[in-house]
Amino acid sequence: MVDFSHSAELLELRDRIGQFIREKIVPLEHDPRQGPHGPEDALIREMQEMARKAGFLSPHAPEKWGGLGLDHVGMAVIFEAACYSSLGMLALNIQAPDEGNTNLLAKVGTPEQNEKWLRPLVEGKIRTVFQMTEPDNGAGSDPSLMKTSARQKGDHYIINGTKWLITGYPGAGLHIIMARTFDEAGEDVGATMFLVPEGTPGMKMVRLLDTMDSNSPGGHGVVELKDVKVKAEDILGQVGKGFRNAQVRLGPARLTHCMRWLGQAVRCHDIAVDYAQRRQSFGKAIGYHQGIGFQLADNEIDLDHCRLSILHCAWLMDQGEMARKETSQSKVYCSEALGRVVDRCVQVLGGLGITSDTIVERTYRDIRAFRIYDGPSEVHRHVLANGIMKRAAAE
Repeated sequence: MVDFSHSAELLELRDRIGQFIREKIVPLEHDPRQGPHGPEDALIREMQEMARKAGFLSPHAPEKWGGLGLDHVGMAVIFEAACYSSLGMLALNIQAPDEGNTNLLAKVGTPEQNEKWLRPLVEGKIRTVFQMTEPDNGAGSDPSLMKTSARQKGDHYIINGTKWLITGYPGAGLHIIMARTFDEAGEDVGATMFLVPEGTPGMKMVRLLDTMDSNSPGGHGVVELKDVKVKAEDILGQVGKGFRNAQVRLGPARLTHCMRWLGQAVRCHDIAVDYAQRRQSFGKAIGYHQGIGFQLADNEIDLDHCRLSILHCAWLMDQGEMARKETSQSKVYCSEALGRVVDRCVQVLGGLGITSDTIVERTYRDIRAFRIYDGPSEVHRHVLANGIMKRAAAE
């Protein structure tokens, strides 16, 4: 049986971070330096400076590069506490895509690349982008459809293509671009990841998309890549191994999404419980009416099961397992269950739930996208179903 008990040190860190979030970050949730495309960089820098002084910045990153070096179980515990506020992930520098890119660079990047890019990322000095998704029947849930090309020209590669739903483009310092790669003979050698600094000629955002979520700095852009010249030394990983190396990022990143949203759903549930205690109807607090009380009970069931699913996947990863099946299961279950939790909270709050007087309304809009990004539920179910059929055929 898996032991999910935590060390006294981890629990003490969780409690200190929880107190920091409640006292320092929650009061900033109505700061005017926020808009439909996320918080402004000035607000992010202010929060990260507070986190840095408290010793909480980038807890997921390796100690060598300035983080706390948490394992996956540690991250599950700390991310939930940190994300009790919708701004907590930014304050501690654990928001996507930076958190996933930190993991990717740490495991795939060269020492020279990591000194140049990973260290400032961990220190909160830069933001990063992961450019993979494409429009017009290009790469998405099926990355084999990738149309963006990188053609070798001596010691350089020339990248052309279009990417879309690229999170955090405005203000980012580094772009990790995935492209189908062709050698000098014109042979397709597979996908490759490239490290491209902001300001590189030929790369520009042509449109900033209006989306229902507002939790990512810079929002989501459409990016045009036209004859973007990249040195061979700026290849991340190996030529043609981009999809394989991307799994280093994508699997754990799906799980950390679950960790972050669990924290925000817990916050919404706490707000709903508090309201259900205070709000009176027909002679008693509304939480004692089955119509409300049962919704709170269902919330607690979903929250506890999500936490167990996350911890199980995190434990497997800490044992050195890829846990692809379990991660897909957790991504599907948590994205849907936590969405139900927040939806019930809106219902419990009634008219208050559809206003911005509480964070529930914003979380309701933001969390809906969780079922789409990093693989929609249908794609994960497709992968899981194929695995079921293959195992059955092998028996």
